[in-house]
Amino acid sequence: MSRIVPALRTTIRALAIVVFVVFCWLEITGKPPGLLSKPPDLCAENHTLSLTLHASIAGDGKNSFYFNGQPNAPTLRLSPGDQLNITYVNDLPTKPAASCASPPCHDMTNLHFHGLAVPPSTPQDDVLNMMAMPGQSLHYSVQIPKDHPPGLYWYHTHPHGESARQVLDGMSGAIVIEGIENYVPELRDLRERVMLVRGRSLTDDARSTLLKQRVELNSHVCGSERDTPNEIFTVNGAVRPPVDIAPGERQFWRIVNATADRFLDLDPGGQPFEIVAMDGMPIAYHDPNHRIRVADHVLLPPAGRLEAIVTGPAAGTRLTSRCVDTGPDGDPNPAMVLADVVSNFSPSSTRATIGTPQTSSPKTLDLSAEEKVPPRFIVTFTEDKNGFYINHEKFAPDAPPMAQVRVGSYQHWRVVNATKELHPMHIHQVHFLAYAENGRPVSNPVWLDTVNVPYGGSVDVIMDFTHPIIKGLSVFHCHLLNHEDKGMMAKILFE
Repeated sequence: MSRIVPALRTTIRALAIVVFVVFCWLEITGKPPGLLSKPPDLCAENHTLSLTLHASIAGDGKNSFYFNGQPNAPTLRLSPGDQLNITYVNDLPTKPAASCASPPCHDMTNLHFHGLAVPPSTPQDDVLNMMAMPGQSLHYSVQIPKDHPPGLYWYHTHPHGESARQVLDGMSGAIVIEGIENYVPELRDLRERVMLVRGRSLTDDARSTLLKQRVELNSHVCGSERDTPNEIFTVNGAVRPPVDIAPGERQFWRIVNATADRFLDLDPGGQPFEIVAMDGMPIAYHDPNHRIRVADHVLLPPAGRLEAIVTGPAAGTRLTSRCVDTGPDGDPNPAMVLADVVSNFSPSSTRATIGTPQTSSPKTLDLSAEEKVPPRFIVTFTEDKNGFYINHEKFAPDAPPMAQVRVGSYQHWRVVNATKELHPMHIHQVHFLAYAENGRPVSNPVWLDTVNVPYGGSVDVIMDFTHPIIKGLSVFHCHLLNHEDKGMMAKILFE
């Protein structure tokens, strides 16, 4: 009996430790420890995908998308030529509890289909005129062009003045346009992972110390930012989840920087990224002879997307975000751990392809002549204590378009950042080739819809205004959504 009691005490202590670890995990993530969670996949049937999505308040008091009665944002999977129908219901309260960038807050909301080459007109991707106040609904009918590039896109709310608050709370989801394996055939046999990296505010969070420890928040300041870090990253809603990939196994990772205002410098640890697409655009779409680019790390601005083959390193490696220098006036963007690489779980994610759609031939282009002409339009970012500006103008709903372009052309634009912080520039509806930074050519340029503009510097891009269906009034803006909310947005008219 004297030997049994100490053994029993040891067992009880061990169980107490396990319970404590599980409790801490639940406190941080809201989920039991396990595999990286996966949002539900919704696939088009008979070339149509229809769903109802609600904007509501989750149990933690934050704004959230609700699907089928649960706080969740499904991954929408379509092929070129399919139609997406969404009934979007605003169930947010008439008296918002949280603050917003441009008070008063109204809890108005809408959807933006980021990166999709669809018209900026009702009922498709119209962020200027389609707006639902609490108790109202919007009906979206988005026709995916038959020649649409396959890749990773995303949807998020875009109510001017309130977009940062809603996106920070997690009102976002992934869109996959199928068919990328037609450009990179080896993807057919690889396990796929869709990861939405979001920000989580630590302000007024009693668990902030525990959360910082969990992600190993690096206190090192890599620039001259003055503020204290107040956000961490989550992956599919979890703080530092495990990602199952065996050493030597090849997987297809599709990653969205769905934060409202943070930069990701992704480092897979041990093995490089084999990049097949950026911002939804397959590299082979324009450069079939160089389908894959290799990089040890990839800097993604807010809204940027990476699609890459990852080879499993040794177990115990972490997927991290490196520290990013955002400039003297920028927000701190320290290094931290995003996820742990493990190999002791069974597979949890497989390809969810829905057929093999036909794709157009690669668009090999010679844009050298347009690169050499002076910029046809210059975008200048400025800011002061009163707000944020494009070409010294703050966005107003009744403002005329700042730029007008004739559909059917490529245009050289220059984006100038006359501030002391890093800004990401995004334009709706179109992609562009970012070919020069600070006046110097970029090696191996890629097509993007969001590009980092260095503080005190510039980028030169070739805008693709050739798609005949892209007509109407749209916008371009800084994708630090707090800046967009405070005025750093302008209209563009596609004619």
